[in-house]
Amino acid sequence: MQLLEQAQSLLNFDGQATFDVNVLDAVINTMYRGQGDAQRQASEVLNVLRDHPDAWTKVDSILEFSKCQETKYYALQILEKTIKTRWKALPKEQCEAIKQYIVSLIISHSQNPELMEREKVYLNKLDIILVQILKHEWPKKWPNFISDIVEASKTSESMCQNNLEILKLLSEEVFDFSSGQMTQAKAKHLKDTMCNEFTKIFQLCEYVVDKSRHPPLLLVTLETLLRFLSWIPLGYIFETNMVNTLIDTFFTVPMFRNVTLRCLTEIGGIQVSQYEDKFIDFFSSNNDST
Repeated sequence: MQLLEQAQSLLNFDGQATFDVNVLDAVINTMYRGQGDAQRQASEVLNVLRDHPDAWTKVDSILEFSKCQETKYYALQILEKTIKTRWKALPKEQCEAIKQYIVSLIISHSQNPELMEREKVYLNKLDIILVQILKHEWPKKWPNFISDIVEASKTSESMCQNNLEILKLLSEEVFDFSSGQMTQAKAKHLKDTMCNEFTKIFQLCEYVVDKSRHPPLLLVTLETLLRFLSWIPLGYIFETNMVNTLIDTFFTVPMFRNVTLRCLTEIGGIQVSQYEDKFIDFFSSNNDST
């Protein structure tokens, strides 16, 4: 009961009380591993804290000082909710500070392969939050995002792997989940921008295929490409070596066969008369490979 009394201090945002991250860790632990009334009351405190309009101001302290992964994930949930519901109401300098903070966390976790693997759930949540920021900031307030992420991807394979995950998430948000989450005009603008910027993304995928021998990175590249196939300009499919690369380089490798087949199936479902001859060549090559 003493813990739950201490937990009430977490809800005090008048500037006088100290926000004790250790208490938050203990409340989170009670919520996940406690029982009965203690667990219920811990859950209530966490729900009230998550809904407080100033809770996001404590996120950086929580992420820095918490010893509990569940607590860090909870803090990111607070930040994600703020970005989704109150981003436009925040002062410009605070939005920029949040953006730079998330980018720095992603870089620090993704440039270290061991850390990236150990905290992949945490990193994935950071990626999701970045995509939520992009839905507000890109392209108008962050016009160089695609160029920035492509160039950063060439600094290390682990960072490239995570950056492709970010691009995959962005594609899903813009092309698969945009209905009901943003206006039609906003969704169309993001789709048009992504199509116009796709040359840089495609060149990154080509760069990975040409330079990398790291199976996890190659697999993520194929999975990301699969997400793109439903919307990219058709010239990237039929007027490049994409199909031949899929068949000749990846289809014969067991680790890549499933996602490669899904890519080829997606391509095979495209109905465009101007590429009919390409389809004939594609199916002939595919049958020979199988």
